[in-house]
Amino acid sequence: MTVHDGRRPHPSVGGALLYLLLNLPLGIAGFTAVVTLAAVGLGTVVVWAGLPVLALLVLGARAAGRFERARVHALLGAYVVTPYRPLPSANWRLRWRARVLDGATWRDMGYFVLLLPIGLAEFVIVVTSWSVGLGLAGLPVYYRWLPGHVFVVVDDHPWVVVDSVVKALPWAAAGLVVLALAVVLTRALGAGHARFARLVLGPGPRARRLAEESDEQPVGAVA
Repeated sequence: MTVHDGRRPHPSVGGALLYLLLNLPLGIAGFTAVVTLAAVGLGTVVVWAGLPVLALLVLGARAAGRFERARVHALLGAYVVTPYRPLPSANWRLRWRARVLDGATWRDMGYFVLLLPIGLAEFVIVVTSWSVGLGLAGLPVYYRWLPGHVFVVVDDHPWVVVDSVVKALPWAAAGLVVLALAVVLTRALGAGHARFARLVLGPGPRARRLAEESDEQPVGAVA
């Protein structure tokens, strides 16, 4: 029995960059949906009106979890095993009970709550590193359009003036270094988030423990 594919995530630069940039808007949407539906559902459950809202929260969280696993696989190249327990086919009440008691449902909700602060941090890091690198590397091209050729201003006073390609080249070289670091950082953040997604959106600790015990069990042993 295996609960993950055993491979370390090695996302491409483009895939990781797109994934990390999308985390902020998806984190805002996910956090808002989970918190709003939970507050409305729990606040009105005493008059039964909250039950459909809570049902929507459960179904929406599981659907969003499936979408996120597919997104991690498509953009980060990391497979996240579907963790949901099989649903009974006989009774709709038992099916709903299984969904609510399934720990994977609650981890899906928790993931999208955490995606907001994590996505915000990733967005700031990625946008800052790439913006600084591209801004420095492209300076030999656009320096002539800077007002007064002033590149850096400190306390309303020109600090760095770039009025020729020669003066712009050292900054461009520094920009290439920053871009190289941005590439490494983007891939590292993508790989780290893939591991986080596997931990939260994949099988829980009990399932992983049972899988490890099953893998270690000698062939022919009777359970």
